[in-house]
Amino acid sequence: MRHAWITLAAWMAAATSVVAQPTAGELARDVCAGKVTSEQLVTEALARARARPELNAFVTIDEAGATAAARRVDGAKGKPCKPLQGVPVVIKDNIEVAGMPTTGGTPALKAYKPVADAPVARKLRDAGAIVIGKTNMHELAFGVSGFNPAYNTGKEPGVRNAYDAARSAGGSSSGTGTAIGSRVVTAGLGTDTGGSVRVPCAFNGCASLRPSVGRYPGAGIVPISHTRDTAGPMALAMADVELLDRVISGAPAVKPADLKRVRLGLVKPLLANQDADTQAAFDAALARLKAVGVTLVEVDMPQLMETNAGVSFPVAMYEAYDDMVKYLQHTGTGLTIEQLAEQAASPDVKGTYQGLVIPRKLPGPNNTVVDARPAYEAAMKTGRPALKKLYADTFKQHRLDALVFPTVPVVAMAANAESSSVATFMAVIQNTDPGSNAGLPGLQMPVGLGASSKLPVGLELDGPAGSDRRLLAIGLALEPVLGRLGPPAK
Repeated sequence: MRHAWITLAAWMAAATSVVAQPTAGELARDVCAGKVTSEQLVTEALARARARPELNAFVTIDEAGATAAARRVDGAKGKPCKPLQGVPVVIKDNIEVAGMPTTGGTPALKAYKPVADAPVARKLRDAGAIVIGKTNMHELAFGVSGFNPAYNTGKEPGVRNAYDAARSAGGSSSGTGTAIGSRVVTAGLGTDTGGSVRVPCAFNGCASLRPSVGRYPGAGIVPISHTRDTAGPMALAMADVELLDRVISGAPAVKPADLKRVRLGLVKPLLANQDADTQAAFDAALARLKAVGVTLVEVDMPQLMETNAGVSFPVAMYEAYDDMVKYLQHTGTGLTIEQLAEQAASPDVKGTYQGLVIPRKLPGPNNTVVDARPAYEAAMKTGRPALKKLYADTFKQHRLDALVFPTVPVVAMAANAESSSVATFMAVIQNTDPGSNAGLPGLQMPVGLGASSKLPVGLELDGPAGSDRRLLAIGLALEPVLGRLGPPAK
């Protein structure tokens, strides 16, 4: 039975019923049918955002602009219904939205207000979405913890996990993940270089897609690496991840896949180093997949991690300099990359920029640094093609739709400075990074709460390049099998 719109109190009272939580698509249809106004939806979302300041989810909340936009939607009677008609969404603060600051989570850009939307943001607004605010993030997207000393609304620094405010929200799309996980909104946008839409949804119990590189336009987004960066949709329901991808890409709708015709590969390096909660939840998910007819195939990918290591940091660190210089010129702020780095609030990000990005260096043996250019040229000439071929050959040889693995091998870590350490960074991106460097699409889905931690655990599917819609079709079919998480207790 279709839902009727519910108030904030009723929303929270429905915490035990996942079905009671409307999707963005359902809300849009209700606005079109006159069952609810966009202003009501926006007012409720703003109230939920203000009710959780301790999460540090937002850099900017645009109450006046969002309310005015909602009223325009409500006043436009008789026009064709749009896919996101009047639905409140959030957008990561490295994606430009006209009239709102685009800070990239860094102090130097706090006054930068773009005059136009990034194309991905414009696609959502053209589809009827109302942007209620810009979400907090790991500073300049250079990390996976979201522990950012800048732009905090709570007493403790860093973006906090929707299910346990003492834990990390992941990153770098931290605020979008926790805003969705805490049910402020049903959907939003993040960006992903090596895991940054997937990790926050794994930690906060939402679904997300890292699209194939080049599927979405990249203009108007604070960059790290043009080879690796992409925006990506994040949402509570797989139907909304599919909807946002369709809105941005212009692709036709897909139907759920026939799971008896789905073949998924298991690769040992992507199953390593799991904590007990993740192992148990992932194993239970695999059992459910087998029970509904999914074929699971153990496959070998020789030298996967070694090949990836020769691509990952050389590409990101080398391209970060030129891409950021070009972006700063685009902003018209007059900022130099040296000034940007000097004003950085996060020690890990400042150190990375000043020690590696700006001098064009990479970590070398025995705490030394080496010139980045030779490693970058090798990565682009031989390393990345070899990685892409390894994936393509694996998918073809075993007739796989995707590889399946835990999105992150561990549940969310404590939200503190240590969460930004190199060791934590490497542990968190273990599984999300290789597919990123090959330019593949990756789909994150929640599979449950850890038995002891009560924190979300995520499952990822990485498919062949360009197989985004096939992945989404599989995700639509798997969601009823794996289930959607209920809201946090608070």
